[in-house]
Amino acid sequence: MKVLVTGAAGFIGFHTVAQLIAQNCQVVGLDNINSYYDVGLKYARLKELGIDSSQAEKFNSVSESSIHSSQFKFVRMNLEDRDQLPKLFETEKFDVVCHLAAQAGVRYSLENPEAYVDSNVVGFLNILEGCRHNKVRHLVYASSSSVYGLNKKIPFNTSDNVDHPISLYAATKKSNELMAHTYSHLYGFLTTGLRFFTVYGPWGRPDMAMFLFTDAMLKGKPIKVFNSGEMERDFTFIDDIVEGVVRVVVKDVTERKSASELYKVYNIGNNKSVKLMKFIKAIEKSLGIEAKKEMLPMQPGDVSKTWANVDELIKDYDYRPDTQIEHGVQEFINWYKQYYKV
Repeated sequence: MKVLVTGAAGFIGFHTVAQLIAQNCQVVGLDNINSYYDVGLKYARLKELGIDSSQAEKFNSVSESSIHSSQFKFVRMNLEDRDQLPKLFETEKFDVVCHLAAQAGVRYSLENPEAYVDSNVVGFLNILEGCRHNKVRHLVYASSSSVYGLNKKIPFNTSDNVDHPISLYAATKKSNELMAHTYSHLYGFLTTGLRFFTVYGPWGRPDMAMFLFTDAMLKGKPIKVFNSGEMERDFTFIDDIVEGVVRVVVKDVTERKSASELYKVYNIGNNKSVKLMKFIKAIEKSLGIEAKKEMLPMQPGDVSKTWANVDELIKDYDYRPDTQIEHGVQEFINWYKQYYKV
């Protein structure tokens, strides 16, 4: 199986590529290595995958240049590149596309909305067109728990109404689901959306709570606790997330032939909600440091609670997240200390 993984230098993309390689897939990774957060971390992830970071740094952001390891080819390219992206599809002839690239972050979407439309809407359209014109049999793509917006019913089900997003990021992810549905209906190819809930673990993003809290506590700085700590999240360890993603990517889903089966959306999370203060206590215990807490009001675009009902993913893919929060936090802390030589 040949798989295109977009966002290959990103947090979830990096781990997904590694697992697909372990399952003997041929993988082409695409990433534009933008500067939304530390590009050094992205190059370090690529190095773990056998890609020489000094070579990757020389690539132009829209270059069609590529470098190889034995099972993995890396291409640096923008999703918005309507000249080179179609050529990549035509040349590589992918069986499956795992589209994880996006402009991430809820709060940053308030500052730079154009980046979200360019990457998450225009870029997603280009991916759909690439799949449509090159007989890709299955598109698996990242959606987000943020599409549930102001929904009050807990846990969140994929059958719930998701017409009230409260950030542009959420709106772009909802638009991806609508676009995928349209292409499945019009052109008869399989699309599967995965609504990710709060993902954490080794090699995580520096703008996420796990990273921000750990970094601040080790430096003796206060951590910012929004909504006065009255937050709950379906924190999901990266290994559990990637297991689910890879199961969806590698499974033969050709039996999904009816119109209603061509398009699917699943929640992918830990199947439980954890109080933010419990999450912070797990970090404190792991570090042996009591956090200095700066209590702040709710941020625009944020929600107070998330919780994924993953029954459909369990039924269709035998997905069973089982990492306890204490273990997951310890795994991140171990990686952080090693990576930053703490």
